[in-house]
Amino acid sequence: MHSMKTALAAIALLVAALTAHAQSSFFPQESETAAAEAAAARDYLAAKDRWHNELAAFARADQERFPAPGGVVFVGSSTVRMWTRLQQDFARVPGGVINRGFGGSTLQDCSLFARDLVVRYKPRQVMVYAGDNDLAEGRTPLQVLDSFARFANAVRAELPDARISFISVKPSPSREQLMPQIRETNHVISAYLNLLPNSEFIDIYTPMLGADGRPRMELFRGDRLHMTDEGYRLWHSVIAPHLPVPPAPPTASLP
Repeated sequence: MHSMKTALAAIALLVAALTAHAQSSFFPQESETAAAEAAAARDYLAAKDRWHNELAAFARADQERFPAPGGVVFVGSSTVRMWTRLQQDFARVPGGVINRGFGGSTLQDCSLFARDLVVRYKPRQVMVYAGDNDLAEGRTPLQVLDSFARFANAVRAELPDARISFISVKPSPSREQLMPQIRETNHVISAYLNLLPNSEFIDIYTPMLGADGRPRMELFRGDRLHMTDEGYRLWHSVIAPHLPVPPAPPTASLP
């Protein structure tokens, strides 16, 4: 019953956001719009300052070799950043994959940097993993949903055909006390994605649980937060079917 109420709350939030957007199109409140834009600009500048070193490293990588359009961008927190074999693991993905994970980041950070870390590469698909740091900092599942909706809107505004894939929040042993909020976050974002065309929710949460319903310890390092090679092999097996595949070679015509 609780999850049903949460899903309804998520849909209500989405409808309210769409309604507010429609109303603002007809009855723009200039003072409210200006205030919101100013707040967003402040948040963006603060985040740029906080993540200066990581953003500079991405800029240097782009100067050395700017990724071709049409690939797949992986963006998110340290789980993405520490996937050192990402490009080898998905070497057959047409257009290649781009790793834009930055450790410790939140889904809120990802929404602020949607243009910097996703849109500029013109990908055909975006893989997002973030949200558990938001919850650890005290945000609610609906606040995490709001950040994801902002991220998705920012991407779709400039890349209307890009596929958006959300990798569910994982059940880390060090954050086991947050598992009710993690399940709720996954639930509401999944409900939101059901309403968003050309998008998908990838459940990594369930396969990372053992038969006892608790996180599988062998998938995690000693810090009980980041993953072992075995954890990444599991992720690869779950995510690979959701990525583009190379075109089939032409069949030889019969003589």
